[in-house]
Amino acid sequence: MLKCAIKTALLPPKEDCKRKKSKHTYTRSNTYRQTAAPERQMPWMTRLTNDASALETLLQPETLLERTLLAVPVFRQGLLWGEPRFGHPEGQVALHVREVLDNIDRIATLSDEQRFQLRLIALSHDTFKFAEVRGKPRDWSKHHGRLARQFMEVYTTDKVVLDVLETHDDAYYAWRSTRQELFAYENPDKNLETLLQRMAYCLQIYYLFFKCDTQTGDKTQASLKWFERSVPGIEVVRIQEGE
Repeated sequence: MLKCAIKTALLPPKEDCKRKKSKHTYTRSNTYRQTAAPERQMPWMTRLTNDASALETLLQPETLLERTLLAVPVFRQGLLWGEPRFGHPEGQVALHVREVLDNIDRIATLSDEQRFQLRLIALSHDTFKFAEVRGKPRDWSKHHGRLARQFMEVYTTDKVVLDVLETHDDAYYAWRSTRQELFAYENPDKNLETLLQRMAYCLQIYYLFFKCDTQTGDKTQASLKWFERSVPGIEVVRIQEGE
């Protein structure tokens, strides 16, 4: 299904990114679990359906490319996938993406190009979780980040977007390798040195997405704090109140 979608997808024309302020404003506790204002339900309180306008209303695409992606059936399928689980109490991928987009909106220092890149990564980074293959030993070629990269290669040649997509979970895996000897032994390439060698050319944008992605749901913040302490050369930013 994924390969078929890639072969049949249409290439959208380029369009400049237009800055918009998100209409979705959430408050958080110190553990970054979102809480709802009295007059408003959180997104995960209502399960999304495959209504023609549901995803567009939630994610508010800003460019022709973003709107094109939301019209691709396999992309929509991936955004609607998911049940509540640890780290993702919101369940469906699209609801997590909305949280990431809101975090991106909170970074006031972004250039238009950086914001466009981060939004594109956010929209697609977890969208192929429904298609990934898990098992032991782990086949990393079937990781959802790799699948997302393969899909997005049809729509963009931006190396930053594609590389961050493919490796977006590797900062977490690098942290995990420092804590779990078996994981480090079974996955010798999932370490900080390997990640930095590959992503040095766009390290700041990689870090910004890792932070926007990690400060969502009820994810542990330990890997993010470790990354900020361990990686030289990044400009640490504050996204959430209480950091």
